[in-house]
Amino acid sequence: MAAVGSGGSTAAAGPGAVSAGALEPGTASAGNVKHLALFLHEAVLVRYVDTLKLAVPSLIYTLQNNLQYVAISNLPAATFQVTYQLKILTTALFSVLMLNRSLSRLQWASLLLLFTGVAIVQAQQAGGGGPRPLDQNPGAGLVAVVASCLSSGFAGVYFEKILKGSSGSVWLRNLQLGLFGTALGLVGLWWAEGTAVARRGFFFGYTPAVWGVVLNQAFGGLLVAVVVKYADNILKGFATSLSIVLSTVASIRLFGFHVDPLFALGAGLVIGAVYLYSLPRGAAKATASASTSGPCTHQQPPGQPPPPKLSSHRGDLSTEPFLPKSVLVK
Repeated sequence: MAAVGSGGSTAAAGPGAVSAGALEPGTASAGNVKHLALFLHEAVLVRYVDTLKLAVPSLIYTLQNNLQYVAISNLPAATFQVTYQLKILTTALFSVLMLNRSLSRLQWASLLLLFTGVAIVQAQQAGGGGPRPLDQNPGAGLVAVVASCLSSGFAGVYFEKILKGSSGSVWLRNLQLGLFGTALGLVGLWWAEGTAVARRGFFFGYTPAVWGVVLNQAFGGLLVAVVVKYADNILKGFATSLSIVLSTVASIRLFGFHVDPLFALGAGLVIGAVYLYSLPRGAAKATASASTSGPCTHQQPPGQPPPPKLSSHRGDLSTEPFLPKSVLVK
């Protein structure tokens, strides 16, 4: 899922220092390419300590990508899509532990509902719900998807903590993540398939289907960034629910996936939990406040000035649920 944040920053004053806004899309031109290069040199190489901090989430995101392929290879697509929503639960738990974030009672209830729905779907899978390929191992798929959810939650919260604790723009952090991710991916490729790559070439096996997956991943990351920036949380919840439905329909059409009442119940609970978790907390508090205050109003005696109004500002309260922020995965 692509990281999206706000606020650019400027590099420290010095020769060739330029605004971090140079990393924003559409700002680089032929006249400022040199300044952009100088800025990247200072931000990435000179400030190497900040760059090294991104090695941790980048390593985790690279691992997560590989775990997703292991999971989807051993689970039906619909089951994987439902189970992978556990990333909301892991992200929420890590945000509470690492960022001291508070969740509303409705959000805690929705997380419990989410876990229940995933457990029902996995129970249906363990019970042999429908035919499956002989080379699939549901146990290995479940372990892989749970590990992927844990890594997604930790890396997302860690990345958010870095963003909030430093002055670098989110585009700079994305670049740093991409550099580490590419390097780590190449090291893993050389370690596992170095001999085969040297003999057959790097792009051996890149069929149209493989290129389609690559382009889908790249386009999906950019699309998630647009959704997070311009859409509200309810729409994001509906998008997640729609992805579960589409994955189920595609699995039925392409792989003969069988939807029984147990799977339908679990998937329904997960969809409902995602929607409830996405509800803005501010709207719920306003509704509760209006219901408890009632129609009674205070009457000010004539001739007396009105009492001072209390400020409604209560600090930087987040009114949207935290979603994993990443660049290398959707």
